[in-house]
Amino acid sequence: MIQISVFLENKKGKLAEVTKVLAEHNIDMCAISIADTTNFGILRIIVDNPEKALEVLRQAGYTVNTTEVLAVEVPDRPGGLHRVLDILSKGDISVEYLYSFVRRPAERALILFKVDDLKAAQDILKRENVSVLTEDDVDGLGAK
Repeated sequence: MIQISVFLENKKGKLAEVTKVLAEHNIDMCAISIADTTNFGILRIIVDNPEKALEVLRQAGYTVNTTEVLAVEVPDRPGGLHRVLDILSKGDISVEYLYSFVRRPAERALILFKVDDLKAAQDILKRENVSVLTEDDVDGLGAK
């Protein structure tokens, strides 16, 4: 799954400017996370059309890059996230960051993970019967 990171000055209105560019080009954000410091922030987003989003954000003058992340279904109950983190830890996979995406029917949460070894993490989680979603799976969420 492609995540787009947008580097922003930490000033009033900067986030609204980015969302305006996306809205004007009919790009839907499916997930959003912001990390900030005193002077700048990193906006991380999952969108329905990453290629178009990259193009229009760059044309608008933003510094952007992409990162591969995992979308993982986690039981939405105490210990649900721990099980996935424990599997990754035992598999010697480092989680660089994560953020919540959406809740799904059947008491499932969707969590986005940035890990140090994407392929190994996918393999380990699938072996442990953890649902790792594809971009097509995530794209289909809006239609349900």
